[in-house]
Amino acid sequence: MATTVAVLGTGIMGAPMARNLARAGFEVRAWNRSLDKARPLAEDGVTLAQTPADAAGGAEVVLTMLSDGPTTAEVVAAARPAPGTLWLQMGTVGVDWTDRLVRDTDLAFVDAPVAGSDVPAREGTLTILASGADELRDRAQPLFDAVGSRTLWLGPAGAGSRLKLAVNNWAITLAEGLAETLGLTAALGLTPDHFLDFIDGAPLGAPWAIGKGRNMLAGTLDPGFPLRLAVKDAELIVTAAHDAGLELPATEGLLPAWRQSVEDGYGDRDLAAVVHRYPVGPKNGA
Repeated sequence: MATTVAVLGTGIMGAPMARNLARAGFEVRAWNRSLDKARPLAEDGVTLAQTPADAAGGAEVVLTMLSDGPTTAEVVAAARPAPGTLWLQMGTVGVDWTDRLVRDTDLAFVDAPVAGSDVPAREGTLTILASGADELRDRAQPLFDAVGSRTLWLGPAGAGSRLKLAVNNWAITLAEGLAETLGLTAALGLTPDHFLDFIDGAPLGAPWAIGKGRNMLAGTLDPGFPLRLAVKDAELIVTAAHDAGLELPATEGLLPAWRQSVEDGYGDRDLAAVVHRYPVGPKNGA
């Protein structure tokens, strides 16, 4: 009999993960606060649940891909999974909330945020930043193999969320630096494409940055990583850094402008939308 997996949260990342689990042979039940967003999953063999408890009842595995710690705690409490159920917590909720979830649960908890956006999620090529008790690895790994192409096991639960903040700090500061540099190139009277042509294939270039830069110039802002969630993650990063006795001037410095961009209507666009503040960027908000 196939392992039953309750996927709680079927947004940009959770929906393709649920599809890939179903394609891998798992029995998948999915719940989303907005059921209409989850309905297309039924065409891929996923059973839609009306409530978190309907999804988790009798499931061997609960997978959460929700926006923040309070929401995750609320939904799992409503789901009422049986003690000892494997819980794959794969959303980005930060250090404090991860530690709280570990402390307060009677489930077999694996902290496993993912690195990658909507395209790797659809292709099943996410990188899983997994952490938890060694005895849970064999139970969790088949599910990770269904949604990702690489799993890094990092130690006790909480290590995955800590590395995820470091990874997202890199992406966030890189996006801001890229937007500023494209804006500078244009302000100096040059074609911004020339900068991207320079870094393409050069040691300074990264495929992610080149792709984001092309999207910035083309105004292609479909949300692989929505700006509002990037702001949430930047706030988690700054909080975790302060708690560790560290200042992050670059990340702290970009937050006011990024928050303003969300207020200006770019929150549901990709984080590449931060380029709108510069002469090469779109000006039409959401």
